[in-house]
Amino acid sequence: MPLLDGPRLPPRSGRPADALVVFLHGYGADGRDLIDLGDAFAELLPNAAFLSPHAPFPCDQMPIGRQWFPLALADPHAIARDALGALPALARFLDDERTALGLPWDRVALFGFSQGAMLALAFAVTAPEPLAAVVGASGFLPPVLGEKPPQARPPVLLMHGGRDEVVPAYALPASEAALAKAGVPVETYLAAALGHGLDAAGIARAGRFLAAHLPPRPPA
Repeated sequence: MPLLDGPRLPPRSGRPADALVVFLHGYGADGRDLIDLGDAFAELLPNAAFLSPHAPFPCDQMPIGRQWFPLALADPHAIARDALGALPALARFLDDERTALGLPWDRVALFGFSQGAMLALAFAVTAPEPLAAVVGASGFLPPVLGEKPPQARPPVLLMHGGRDEVVPAYALPASEAALAKAGVPVETYLAAALGHGLDAAGIARAGRFLAAHLPPRPPA
């Protein structure tokens, strides 16, 4: 099972971390692609630690990039199979990191972009313990839900660009419907003129969403 690691930011407050936000990058990128979001969120989450692990495998199509699993956008069921196969390494990484910080699962949040969003959403609804929150940007929920309801139903924010040329925008309402059917509380943000990426308004919305679900812990 591959080991994960990547860039990280300690809490801006200088205090021990009372929350952990983990960024999962897209296909062909690496952990450096999203770690700066930690700086964007630090004012709202001054006591949170931020991590952005590199995906474990070299990218099939981009020699300097990384991938969580092979690219198969035309086959959602292949994505579901491969995402489920990638979850054990992610689960071990998250468990090690939260344990080192002394945090329960409900003080851990995920922010995934594109392929990272697929992985984050798959993890969110198959994990035995509920996370604090999940943001899925420019991706979709793979068909990993069977007949049984999910064990965990963390609040989810789905974000998408209306002009996304990689993952079409109709993925947002389809994922929203699947999550809602499974009893997962879900919010959406659609940027009509945005392609496959993030915009300032979406980043701000994600920061507020994460802060709402990771309020400061009372002093011990």
